[in-house]
Amino acid sequence: MFDSVKLIDLSVPLEDAAVSEPMPAAIRYVTHEADGLDQMKQFFGVDAQDLVYSDGQGWAIEEIQAITHTGTHVDAPYHYGAESEGRPAKRIDEVPLEWCFAPGVRLDVRHKAAGEEITVEDLESALEAIDHALAPRDIVMLWSGADERLESAEYFQQPGLGRDGVLWLVEQGVKVIGIDAYTLDRPFAAMVSDFRRTGDGRHIWPAHFAGITREYCQIEKLANLGQLPLAHGFWVSCLPVKIARASAGWCRAVALVPK
Repeated sequence: MFDSVKLIDLSVPLEDAAVSEPMPAAIRYVTHEADGLDQMKQFFGVDAQDLVYSDGQGWAIEEIQAITHTGTHVDAPYHYGAESEGRPAKRIDEVPLEWCFAPGVRLDVRHKAAGEEITVEDLESALEAIDHALAPRDIVMLWSGADERLESAEYFQQPGLGRDGVLWLVEQGVKVIGIDAYTLDRPFAAMVSDFRRTGDGRHIWPAHFAGITREYCQIEKLANLGQLPLAHGFWVSCLPVKIARASAGWCRAVALVPK
């Protein structure tokens, strides 16, 4: 199989104190010569000179403190609300694997300015531009170009979907929607500005909250969508880490592109 496809990494790393995370992860690196050696001495009851193969060095491991929504991750319906479509919302360990390994479609929305809504009309135009009709279970990935500004304050200057766009995609049979930006919604600042201007709470998190009405998952913080040589005709794997009863799971999103 892998002789006939090229693998393209669509993920960003889970990183210590990342600038592009409002709630960044903290990673403690346990190194071979320090805590790793001390741990092996404790676990095995040995001294450094007894570790013959490693020339007296221990193992390396990492201790991570992070929310499940750090780095490239898949949001489960439970993230948006306790119920979806009138039933208990699926948590990340309940999301069908078939949703997370499926044909991929890249939609170019790079013309949308920061803070703007990606509308149904934008989605229809992007599909028309690549001559593609959505099929059930297509994984739709929105190419905003925001990942080019990763690790800077400008990373958060992105467009985003609204309620109508999410519901329209789900009505086409899409179960997973992705974006190469921090959030599927418009930036927090844009939503807050509209709310303060109008007093209308429907401006807050409309894309996410659409998952209460119609069940779907989303991949946030994708990357490298510009490296895809095709807008469709490839597969995407975004299998999330199986965290019991969680609202999201980290994933290593990868595109499998025919050579």
